[in-house]
Amino acid sequence: MAPVSPLNLPLLDRVRIPADLRQLPESDLAQLAAELRAETIDAVSVTGGHLGAGLGVIELTVALHYVFNTPDDRIIWDVGHQAYPHKILTGRRDRIRTLRQAGGLSGFTKRSESPYDPFGAAHSSTSISAGLGMAIGRDLA
Repeated sequence: MAPVSPLNLPLLDRVRIPADLRQLPESDLAQLAAELRAETIDAVSVTGGHLGAGLGVIELTVALHYVFNTPDDRIIWDVGHQAYPHKILTGRRDRIRTLRQAGGLSGFTKRSESPYDPFGAAHSSTSISAGLGMAIGRDLA
């Protein structure tokens, strides 16, 4: 069993998947982002990893999942390490402290890990071609 968060995060505790996030009033989103930031920092302090990329997109991650109907609307991360907060909000919080560990969560987005990961992002600059390919595939279908 993965270690659980030792932090008191009342809003984040109510969000298992993005549909839960979309039930929150907009006025709670700043507090949710603060709690998500604390959880991300705590988790990476346990497992190690690339902290800066994820911290740089905390508010963006909350906003994208609040506005768009994920996973039907796809989010493509340019750098896989940006996805740590995304993983927490998409049903993987209970395993976030297994990040980059044997048998644990991937340090990148991974299609086989979640329906919220439509693309296996790794290092930068592959997202544009992936998004273009998805759009062409959608239009040809």
